[in-house]
Amino acid sequence: MADNSKAEDTASDSVEAAKNASDKKEKLADQVMQNPQVLAALQERLDNTALTPSSYIETLPKAVKRRIDALKQLQVKCAHIEAKFYEEVHDLERKYAALYQPLFDKRREFINGEAEPTDAESEWHSENEEEEKLAGDLKNVVVIEEKAEAEETNLKGIPDFWFTIFRNVDMLSELVQEYDEPILKHLQDIKVKFSEPGQPMSFSLEFHFGPNDYFSNSVLTKTYKMKSEPDKTDPFSFEGPEIVDCEGCTIDWKKGKNVTVKTIKKKQKHKGRGTVRTITKQVPNDSFFNFFNPIKVSGDGESLDEDSEFTLAADFEIGHFFRERIVPRAVLYFTGEAIEDDDNFISILS
Repeated sequence: MADNSKAEDTASDSVEAAKNASDKKEKLADQVMQNPQVLAALQERLDNTALTPSSYIETLPKAVKRRIDALKQLQVKCAHIEAKFYEEVHDLERKYAALYQPLFDKRREFINGEAEPTDAESEWHSENEEEEKLAGDLKNVVVIEEKAEAEETNLKGIPDFWFTIFRNVDMLSELVQEYDEPILKHLQDIKVKFSEPGQPMSFSLEFHFGPNDYFSNSVLTKTYKMKSEPDKTDPFSFEGPEIVDCEGCTIDWKKGKNVTVKTIKKKQKHKGRGTVRTITKQVPNDSFFNFFNPIKVSGDGESLDEDSEFTLAADFEIGHFFRERIVPRAVLYFTGEAIEDDDNFISILS
C-alpha cells in the first residue's frame, strides 16, 4: 500500500509540473503576442503569403484544384503540338535554304573574284545618294588613282570579306587572337547545312578556306544537335528547339602551325642528383580555332562545372548567331549596317 501511495504522489507531481510548464509557455506566448514589433512581422508575413499565387491555389476547394490539374494536362499537350510545329519549321528552313543557296553561291563568286557582277547586278541606290553625288566630283581624281592601283595589283573580289565581319562583330572579335588573323584571311565562305528529313534535328556550319600555310583542310565543320520536345520532368519550360550538343572536326595542322597550342619551357630539378634540366611541353592556347574542338556534353548524366557550362552556352550562342544572322546577312555585317540595326534594336528594348 505504501508503494502505491508513493507512485500516486509521483504521478501527481509530474502532472503538476507539466501544468506549470504549460502555464509558463502560455504566459510567454501572451507576452510575445503583445509585442507590437512581433505582431507587425507576423502580419507582414501573412500579407506576403496571401499575395503568393501558390498560397492562393492552396486555399481553393478540392474540386477547383482538380480542374486546374486538368488545365495543366491540356498545357502539356499544347507543348507537344508546339514541338511538332518547330519540327515543321525546321523542314521549311531546309526547303528555303535550297532556294537561298544559288544566291549565296553567286555571293561567294563575287567575294572571291570568281565572277564579276554585271552593271545591272551592281546597281544600288543608297540613302545618301544625293550627298554622294555632290562629293563625286571631288573624289574623281582619287577614284582614277584607285582604279590604276587596282589594275596594277590585279585586285580581285572583295579582300578580307569574312575576316572583316569577324572584326566588326564583337561576339566574334573577342575570340580572335592576333595569330588567328592571317588564317582567317584565307576564309572564303561560310555555309549552313540542315539535317536531312528523317534525321535528328541539327544544323552544320561549314567554313571554307583557300590554300594556306596553316592546315591542309579545305573545309572545317561544326555540327549543332538540337532537341524539339518538352522535358518530361519540366514540360512547361519548353520554348522551342534548343541546342543540346555540338561536334567539331579535326584540324590537320601543318608542322609548327597549330595556333591552338603553345610550347612552354620548364626547368625540372632531379630529386636525387640535384641536376636541373629544361623540358618543353605543349599547353592549350587561346584561339578562335578552339571553336572546332568544343566541350562535350556528358552522356552519362554527369553535370558540367560552372565554367564549362558557361563556355558551352557561349558556344551555342555563337553557332546560333552564325546561322541566323551572319550567313544570311553577311554583306550587312561587312559594311556594319546590320551591327547598327542590332544596336538600335537593343537600345529600343532597353
